[in-house]
Amino acid sequence: MKAKAFDKKFDANKTDIIDDLNLASIKRPNREQKRVNVDFPTWMIESLDNEAARLGVTRQSIIKVWLAERLETLPTSKEK
Repeated sequence: MKAKAFDKKFDANKTDIIDDLNLASIKRPNREQKRVNVDFPTWMIESLDNEAARLGVTRQSIIKVWLAERLETLPTSKEK
């Protein structure tokens, strides 16, 4: 289906367009994963594990959330 026909179908709101999408190829912009290795001291791993267990999430999840929260507080390059 051409984009113009898809847009027309969407705008007409006639039918469900989900069947016209290839969900296997969906990608979220700027969300590609890249594996990194980071070494932490033992005390830090233990603290991370304790907090992750308290929250019911994995160590990796708690690290991602905390890093994301910190990065969101940094000024963007436009603000500098």
